[in-house]
Amino acid sequence: MKKAAMAFSGPSNSGKTTLILKVAKKFIDDGLKVVIIKHDPGDKARFDVEGKDSYKFSQIGAEVAVMSPTRTTFFSQESKSVDDVVAMAGEFDLLLVEGLKTLPLPRISVFKDEINEDYLSFSNAIASYKRDYVIDKPNFDLDDTQAICEWILKNAKVLK
Repeated sequence: MKKAAMAFSGPSNSGKTTLILKVAKKFIDDGLKVVIIKHDPGDKARFDVEGKDSYKFSQIGAEVAVMSPTRTTFFSQESKSVDDVVAMAGEFDLLLVEGLKTLPLPRISVFKDEINEDYLSFSNAIASYKRDYVIDKPNFDLDDTQAICEWILKNAKVLK
């Protein structure tokens, strides 16, 4: 598979993360290397622990990488572009992006209940539990991971 990308959008608590987890697991189980970018527009996510050395390094304004036998974590004091993050990720098959609705990628909008029409203008497909909604885009059952994965493989944007 060529390096490709797909994005997901939807209101808070719509099931985006759950769907991305199911889709990513299926692709990983099929042997693909998956990278996931999650947008945090409210800057609420915190990963470092106060009192740890890496936290102290970050607090003085340093860019910090923590390396262990099983992972590498990078803490930056500045916002990075999607291209920067993709470059740091190295080799992968599929990039899944949660949020960043202005990013020009094919996009699945996710809804548990009512479909929010504000999302339709930048969505290429819908994943929801509401099956009776008339729409001119693919409308997948939120639990039909297989069909969603097949659609992603056919419609993901090939990256250079």
